[in-house]
Amino acid sequence: MVGRLKADVVVIGAGITGASIARELSRYELKVFLVEKEADVACGSTKANTAIVHAGYDAQPGTWKAKLNVRGVNSFFPMCQELGVRFEKTGTLVVALDEEQLPKLYELLERGYTNDVRDLEIIGRDEVLSREPNINPKAIAALWAPTAGITCPWELTIALVENAVNNGVTLLLNSPVLGIDASDCGSAMCVKTPGVYIETRYVVNAGGLYSDDIACMVGQDDFRIVPRKGEYYVYDKRFGSMVSCPIFPVPTAVSKGILVTNTIDGNLMIGPNAQDLNDKEDLATSWTGLSDVLTEALMMVPGLPMADSITNFAGLRAIAKPSNDFVLGPAPGVPRFINAAGIQSPGLTAAPAVAEVVRDFLYDADLDLVEKSTFNPCGSPRLRFSALSRNEQGVLIDKDPNYGQIVCRCETVTEAEILAAIHGPIPCTTMDGVKRRTRAGMGRCQAGFCTPRVAAVLGRELGCDLDEVTKRGSSTGLLLARTCDLRAAQGGDDNAED
Repeated sequence: MVGRLKADVVVIGAGITGASIARELSRYELKVFLVEKEADVACGSTKANTAIVHAGYDAQPGTWKAKLNVRGVNSFFPMCQELGVRFEKTGTLVVALDEEQLPKLYELLERGYTNDVRDLEIIGRDEVLSREPNINPKAIAALWAPTAGITCPWELTIALVENAVNNGVTLLLNSPVLGIDASDCGSAMCVKTPGVYIETRYVVNAGGLYSDDIACMVGQDDFRIVPRKGEYYVYDKRFGSMVSCPIFPVPTAVSKGILVTNTIDGNLMIGPNAQDLNDKEDLATSWTGLSDVLTEALMMVPGLPMADSITNFAGLRAIAKPSNDFVLGPAPGVPRFINAAGIQSPGLTAAPAVAEVVRDFLYDADLDLVEKSTFNPCGSPRLRFSALSRNEQGVLIDKDPNYGQIVCRCETVTEAEILAAIHGPIPCTTMDGVKRRTRAGMGRCQAGFCTPRVAAVLGRELGCDLDEVTKRGSSTGLLLARTCDLRAAQGGDDNAED
């Protein structure tokens, strides 16, 4: 049976872009739905990127990227303060290793001035080595951008959606968009998902890698999304202090290059490379790609611990062709369908500004924006047991013994934190969902110890068997089969106990 709902605005996609838009619209007296095809938010490009808040010197002047990068970075710190999200203004360095690269630094400096980036400067070799003792001693100069920083993309996305939900937005997970009926686009459109049809006055397309497919549903085919894969290494926290800020090489025409960066959680990370693909689901790493990442990163920081990475991964960026820029604005002939597509780097940085631009497009399309008197912009920082003093930890354990149950040893994550994640404002029903909210499984052993314990808590709290617990949603079950069933299938004792 198909349910029918009514909305003022449907936002498609719950990555950093859709989350920012939903939260911005939650300021107003509107019925807003945020529709996501996955079992959780932040499951696409948002979960696998470099997590850098860029200063804005790299984007070509006059593009959406250039305009919204600087606008976004200026909004980032106050937004993170409101939401209780971690952000460190570390600055960034673009390092020239020889004289031939030096003109490019001055080109970036001038471009930054044009883009209205503040406080940029070229620093010499001595200062570069003083700031970053582990950098290649061949470095001759660097572009210093003090307004840049680092954050956690999924932490921010979760906080944005939680704040939006607390301010009245309806979140629909496991809801891929199957079609959009825009035949009567003068008054309403119908967004079709499995089991639910939403009649809405406006649609915002923040569909990430699939935003071109969403646009085609209303007849727009003037852009396409090409997935660009980037591969990364992550190192243990004991190497996190090797650099004090993200360190970039001189960029190329297609990429900012292989960088070396610290993370907000204290790890060291290197990557990404850049490979354009046809497959929007190809997240496989490759020996060739990872070797290239390591080779180029060693050129910047020769002392990298080559054998001490704890994991590697790949992410996909949504590149809009032919523009290679953000695709923002109404679809031709469908003024109430607003695109926020092709949001590649610096998409994380630009997200709050993209949300404001989309809001303005909606206003221009005659959406009434009446501010809520009850809007609350603030969120609560997620409690991190590992960051507390022994005395503070003891007080928590006295109040709730679940804080004394360590589930993830590497990251010192407690059962109480996992319970808080599962029962938060956003339904958290998967292992990856718990991981992104608590870091259980992100430490040195990469979930070798805590997987069965997290799964047991999830199963208990969701009221399901262990073989129904999934990694990231349907068809990603953790368990192959019960041992007794496998033994029976192999001709063993089918009366054996589980």
